[in-house]
Order: sequence, then structure tokens, then C-alpha cells
Amino acid sequence: MSEVALYRKYRPKTFADVLDQEEVVKVLESAIKKDNISHAYIFAGSRGTGKTSVARIFAREIGTTDDDIYEIDAASNRGIDEIRVIRDAVHTSPFSSKYKVYILDEAHMLTKDAWNALLKTLEEPPAYVIFILATTEIEKVPETVLSRCQTFSFKKPTHETLKKVITDIAKAEGFALDKSASELISFLGDGSFRDAQVILQKIITAQSGKNISIEDVEAVSGAPKGKLLEDVILGIEEKNGGKSLLALEKAKEQNIDMKLFLRLLLERVRVVLLLRFAKEMEKKLSENYTEDDFKLLKDLANKKGGVINSKVLDELLRAYEEINFAAIKELPLQLALMRIIGENK
Repeated sequence: MSEVALYRKYRPKTFADVLDQEEVVKVLESAIKKDNISHAYIFAGSRGTGKTSVARIFAREIGTTDDDIYEIDAASNRGIDEIRVIRDAVHTSPFSSKYKVYILDEAHMLTKDAWNALLKTLEEPPAYVIFILATTEIEKVPETVLSRCQTFSFKKPTHETLKKVITDIAKAEGFALDKSASELISFLGDGSFRDAQVILQKIITAQSGKNISIEDVEAVSGAPKGKLLEDVILGIEEKNGGKSLLALEKAKEQNIDMKLFLRLLLERVRVVLLLRFAKEMEKKLSENYTEDDFKLLKDLANKKGGVINSKVLDELLRAYEEINFAAIKELPLQLALMRIIGENK
């Protein structure tokens, strides 16, 4: 029997379980309480923010049984023929519920003809039919459809929320996460509960012991080792272009994703500046790093006349914006390092 995926095992079952979507939950609960149910909703937001989970919860909260909840992956059922099947099926009464709820995931993938076919149903649906369209790209949903739906925007969970969820799940599974390990996993999750839980599952599967360190996360996730990031930062501070660029080349040789490498570098430079200008944040910031890593960042923050400043952060941010369009992925960061170090010689 295959193992249940963590993101399925720990997905929210009730509105009380839903995290960081307070506004969405408040409005939906109020609508249920007042029996003011719309016939069509759009749940929009980036991946892994809980759109389909909330759709399921909403369906059950209005008394819909599993027999009358239909989930359709619009990415693989995107054509007019598939939508025509749905259009015909909605005229069949629910099996055992007041409502039939259709949840269309990745709704933006529907073809133009499919949207037109769905639009006719949205205009005059049977009283017992509710559509919930979940999408990560609301800009691709036609205006004619948007105007017939109630739209809810799902935000990414905060970094702190993601860390707590990951730590709690690891504990429930019998594992202990170092603080720096939970920090890295939540960072790699990039605002997605599902992505962070998938990463955690990979790490747990590869573990021989019950304690998970940041080195375990680096080994399984492909995240760059802290030493490479340290060498880039020290190369900047020491005005040693060779040191920074060599560390970057090693990251490339290890097939480390350059965008991830740069994100982690940006985070460290950001922490240096925060420690320099907001010393009261030291305790909170220290929780996210190993003792040695944090000591380095603190030393750089306290160094008088240090090279690392807001201009360095600006250069790295510019490189991050350019990396998606670069034919050579490491080139924007290489150029940024050359400019930073060249200007400080």
C-alpha cells in the first residue's frame, strides 16, 4: 500500500484548520450562516495556498456529501467536449444533498470554446448547482466569466506560518527539525503549503534517524550548501571577486538552481542590513540560522565601513529580476558581483 502524501494527510478539514486566509474564511462562513450562497465562485491565488481545500470545506459546510462534489482538473479536461458533459450533467438532481458542487481546478487552462460553453451554464444554472473555479492565473479568466462569479483572492502563507506547519507535521510524523532546517524548508516552499510538505516528505523518506538538520535538507533538496553562500558574501566584503565568482561556479557545477541560490543570497544580505539598522531584531533573526552562519552575518553587520550595504542589495535584486530572462542563468549574478566588487575596489 502506497504511503499517503503529507499534503493530503494534513490538508485542512474545517475552516478552523485554514491558515492565513482569514478574510476568505470570514466571508464564506458569513454567507453560509445567512444562507446567502452564490451559484459561482472564483478562488484565485498562487499554488499551494489552499484553494481546493477551502472549496471542499465550503462544499461540506453547506451540507454537500461526497457523492455530490465533483472535482475536475481543467488542465487535462480543458476542451469543449468535457465542458459539454458537465453542462448536461448539471441538470441531474443531487443524489443526497441540497447542492451539487463542481470544483474546477486550474480553470484558466480551459479553451476559448470551453469557456463559452461554461458561460451558458453560469448564466442560468439550476438552483442546486454551485461552481467553484480555482486558478493560479486569474488574468486568463474571461471578463464575461469573472462578472458572473464571486471572486476570492488567496494570499501566500507567511514564512512564520509555513515554518510552524512544517515543524508540527514533522513532529506528528515522529521527527525533530532543527530551526535552521525548518527555515530552509519553508524558504524552499516559496509560499506554498503543498510544496513545503512535498520537500519535507522527500527528506523524511531519505532519513535514517529522527533528527533533521539543515545539512539533511541541503542534501535532499539540492539547495546550495551554506559554505558557497558564505564564500560569495565574504568575497563581496573582502573585495575579492575571485572568491565570490569561484563559489558561484562551484554552485553551477553542482547543478544548483541559480534563482534559488540568489534568493538565499538575497536573504542573507537582507539579514546583514537588518542587524545593522535594527539590532532589536537579532533574537528573532538568529532563530533561522545555525550558530556559525548567524555569527558571520552579525560580524558583517557590525563591521565599520563594511562593503555590504543597500546598494549591494539593489544590485542583487536587479540580478534576481533578470535571471528569468537570461540565456545563461548565472550571468546576471556574475555581472552583479563584478559591478559590486569593481565599484568597491
